[in-house]
Amino acid sequence: METFTFTTIALNILPALITGAVAYYFFQTHIKNEDNRRNFLLLQEGKKQTLPMCLQAYERIVLFLERINPSQLLIRVKPLGENKDAYSSLLLSTIEQEYEHNLSQQIYISEECWNVIVSSKNTTSYIIKEITSDSSITNSQELREAILKKMIAATPPSSVAISFVKSEVQKLL
Repeated sequence: METFTFTTIALNILPALITGAVAYYFFQTHIKNEDNRRNFLLLQEGKKQTLPMCLQAYERIVLFLERINPSQLLIRVKPLGENKDAYSSLLLSTIEQEYEHNLSQQIYISEECWNVIVSSKNTTSYIIKEITSDSSITNSQELREAILKKMIAATPPSSVAISFVKSEVQKLL
């Protein structure tokens, strides 16, 4: 009689345990899905707020790259005298000032994109230094002409960087 009672009780409790386990599983799954949904909605809301700032940072970086493009730089920064070294220093310091003014934009830009921008700045500076070291160039006007000729013959580093920035922005949108 005792085994019959134990077996009967076990058979009556078994469906309740199975139902309880299934309910527990579904509640846990539901809670996890709700947490994921809330996190997704928070992420979406955060993106709505940060996307304009990121786009503004990319705009400022494009403006920076345009400003250090040698053809634009030479128009904006006129030589103060005939000394080519002084003019070269003026051009390089202008590039550095522009760079320092836009340093904070790296917060909103991918690391790879920032590396491309820094590389563009460094390459532009290198080109100016390289042309300045040419002994056949004797004054600032000849330096300007030599830099322009070099930029006409090759794609400016800032143009390559702008193309990269544009592709980054397309990924955001």
